[in-house]
Amino acid sequence: MNEDGDAQPEPTGRERQRLLASRLLQYLLLQLLIAAACILALRQSLPEPPAQYLVTAFNLTEGGVARPVRLPYFSPLRYAMDDPPRFTSEFTHSSDDSRRAWSVFLPRFTNGVEVMVNDVVILDSRRDPAANRPDRNTPAIAVIPATVLRDGVNAISIRLFIWGPISGFLERIWVGPDELLRPSYNLRTLIFVTLPVVFSSWQAILAVILGIMWVMRRHEPAYGVLAAAMAVGVGQAFLQTPLGETPFSRLNVVLISSAPIESALVLTFALLLSGWKWRRYGLVIFVPGAVLALSGLFGSPALSRGLFLILALPTVGASLVIMAVVTAHSVLQRNNVASFLLGCAVTIMLTCWIVDLLSVFQMMSNRIFTARLSYSAMLVAIGAGLTWRFARALNQVDGFAGRLVAQVRETEEKLKASFVREEERARAAALARERTRLMRDLHDGLGGQLVSIVALSERGDAAAPIGEAARAALKDLRLVVDSMDDIGGDLMLALGSWRERAMAQLRPHGIALDWRAVTPQGLPVHPELRPWHVIQIVRLLDEALTNAVKHAGASRLTVRIETLASDDATERGSITVEDDGRGFEVPPEDGAAGTTTAARGLRNMRSRAARCGAELVLDSTPTGTRVRLTLPARFPDSDAAAG
Repeated sequence: MNEDGDAQPEPTGRERQRLLASRLLQYLLLQLLIAAACILALRQSLPEPPAQYLVTAFNLTEGGVARPVRLPYFSPLRYAMDDPPRFTSEFTHSSDDSRRAWSVFLPRFTNGVEVMVNDVVILDSRRDPAANRPDRNTPAIAVIPATVLRDGVNAISIRLFIWGPISGFLERIWVGPDELLRPSYNLRTLIFVTLPVVFSSWQAILAVILGIMWVMRRHEPAYGVLAAAMAVGVGQAFLQTPLGETPFSRLNVVLISSAPIESALVLTFALLLSGWKWRRYGLVIFVPGAVLALSGLFGSPALSRGLFLILALPTVGASLVIMAVVTAHSVLQRNNVASFLLGCAVTIMLTCWIVDLLSVFQMMSNRIFTARLSYSAMLVAIGAGLTWRFARALNQVDGFAGRLVAQVRETEEKLKASFVREEERARAAALARERTRLMRDLHDGLGGQLVSIVALSERGDAAAPIGEAARAALKDLRLVVDSMDDIGGDLMLALGSWRERAMAQLRPHGIALDWRAVTPQGLPVHPELRPWHVIQIVRLLDEALTNAVKHAGASRLTVRIETLASDDATERGSITVEDDGRGFEVPPEDGAAGTTTAARGLRNMRSRAARCGAELVLDSTPTGTRVRLTLPARFPDSDAAAG
């Protein structure tokens, strides 16, 4: 029975061997044809600008020795940052081209370049970290400013910065009209910059899809392994080359040098896809990647770059060879379409890897790395194979999926109805809580004032302070109404209204109000601030103000507002009310001092502070009283803090 599930007659032993040999021959011929096509495609040159603007003859100063060279040039150095190779030459600018902008076009270099025309720097690729990756083949072009360009002979100088892991390289350059050089630059940018970004984005999407598939199908670890490989590849593609020490430079080195880990994960996926059962000794394939990652975390960048050539390149090549053998065996034994597509992609990538290796060892006249770009072929093959398998699975469970969708819809409707009921219940509970708080605030403030007015009116005493009691009731009613306004969590707005009332209360007694906002923002904004919080705070401040007016005999009242930074990096507001009047003996917090007016007032103040989750500190000396209220970092949702 083949993978499509169709019953086939069982062949005899000799027929089976003949069939396997025929399949093997056809498969090998197809892979050879694919490899030949890859080599033919890699030997094709990209369109170049006109040859008349080509500059290849340079004088090179390298290691203190000057000599003439012709580009392209392979430098023997693997690190040259302090004294980089310097290429100098000349080009001729005709006066007939004075109306056209001229540029310097560099198709390829390793690792970074600085270009100067007539001793003026016009390009420094180190400013673009994406251009410094050796595997990206990023071209560069720079327009020569008109003020720098001279008619006739002009000097051009190029410094080649090399930081490994491979030796330096500088391709031929062109200096000429920008309109003639720009098409070649745009084409190379499309192939070596834009397309890799597109493929990396597709790789990120594939990683998410595979991760979801693995979560849903834990019994198939191949999806999870491949998702991890894709995730590592995405990080490797988008992270930049760290030229200096930064907080993330070591992590970048680890991810950028993660090619052995990625290849080991892809190899594990190929083995699992082919029916191989995981064994503990399989962890050996991850050892080179682990060593390289540890060297990036705890060693120097130079160590990581040196180990990259020793560990990464052989590991990637060995993984590709093993994958080619494994996929071929799977195709022959199981007639697996997904393995067949993966095997074709492995052939393409292995061919490109061999070409890249020859370029690293300077066995080719040019250096264009295509292994990472050919990785997209493997992504396409993996995506096509998994899509094919997934479509087959969908066909098998189509009926079950229909019933499942109906059940999900029914459950969704029930959840929506339940959510509506819960939302209405929560809204009703919130309204009830707000109604209860409003009634309590009216009872605590306005209710007491109205009772006093009734008692004074029934006494029949014309000298009774009924008007004062009525004004106090009106003031409390205004306080409750004002506290219901939406202040957007900014307590400073409520304090502004309280300041006006405080000045009106202090003015008849000749007490000056000193208002100080120590920090520019005053108090922090609390989005969770509720009206009942505002009422408790304002009434607490009213109590402190009333004590200063009626009992302290003060001449000045100072209100200090500031924002304090705590040890846990949170901000807490602080309001301090201080007078210069007579002090009093502060009753203890347990209320053991009795039921004096001062004790009751202080208990009320402490209770209001606790209900808001704030801290109240009261100090009183013969020279004055200070009440300090430290607001919480976050106000409580209910007044259960009142204890």
